[in-house]
Amino acid sequence: MSTPTQQRTRPPQGGRVTGKSPVYWLYLLPGGLLFSVIIVVPFVMNVGLSFASWPGVGDIAWIGFDNYTRLFADDTFWASFRNSIAMIIAMVIIPTSVGLLLASVLFDVIGKRFGGRAASTLRALYYLPQILPVAIAGIVMGWILRPQNGALNNILEAVGLGDLAQNWLGDPSTALPSVMAIMVWVQIGYPVVIFMAALQRVDPELYEAAEIDGAGWFRRFRAITIPQIKPETFVVALTCTIAAMKVFGPVFVLTRGGPGDATNVPSYFAYQNFFERANVGYGAAISTVLTLIIIVLSIVFIRFQARSERKERG
Repeated sequence: MSTPTQQRTRPPQGGRVTGKSPVYWLYLLPGGLLFSVIIVVPFVMNVGLSFASWPGVGDIAWIGFDNYTRLFADDTFWASFRNSIAMIIAMVIIPTSVGLLLASVLFDVIGKRFGGRAASTLRALYYLPQILPVAIAGIVMGWILRPQNGALNNILEAVGLGDLAQNWLGDPSTALPSVMAIMVWVQIGYPVVIFMAALQRVDPELYEAAEIDGAGWFRRFRAITIPQIKPETFVVALTCTIAAMKVFGPVFVLTRGGPGDATNVPSYFAYQNFFERANVGYGAAISTVLTLIIIVLSIVFIRFQARSERKERG
């Protein structure tokens, strides 16, 4: 028989560590330290520099909110955010929508008719651009799209559509759509992999019952697939939105934000001010605004997901 003292010192629920145990906080300590060193401290320093005029060396001159006043009147800053909306279309809306359709077709049609190996092979092919280094993917696409001897222009001329040949990345009217098309190609594999993994947990009896009732593929897609993988859809939409807001590598490799500011985005605009124009304070202000927008978007996504889940639970 245990005494009251023994009952107080007994580990809760067979030795499991709960959020009330001091041991719980020890597990969080390494992650908390790394988060503070890698994320919190640089962000606080960045916010501090956004109130200064500093070329990167020498004394720092504090100028208050002058960088933010200048930023909100800067046409390049607003142009970069308009391009971010284009990136959200290319990296979130199109890949998520098309990826959902592709995953459903691979899982519900290709996998059943040709076997799981065929579906897995196609899934790997879709995901291939994700594992390519950004520099290599950018160089390959630059070769394909270059105006002289580029593969795309050569193909157009070979099929009698030479009038459509363009300087795809050098013309302001085609540069942004070209970068958007490349980002769709790069991004499409990510939602396909996530959605196919999500479909593995859907009860197959739901699809079998729907087929017996005469439901076609699109009706099964609308009535079963979309509702069942809604949590993964939120995750894909959130992570892709964050990636679109802070996209940098493809723009740097393909166009350097040009021609003009046709493909400039906030992260590359901040890079230009940090390293090319030696205007660290102004670059820090751009980075701070971009970070705050990403934080707000993340909170909105998470709250919307929580409200949707509460509504489903009734």
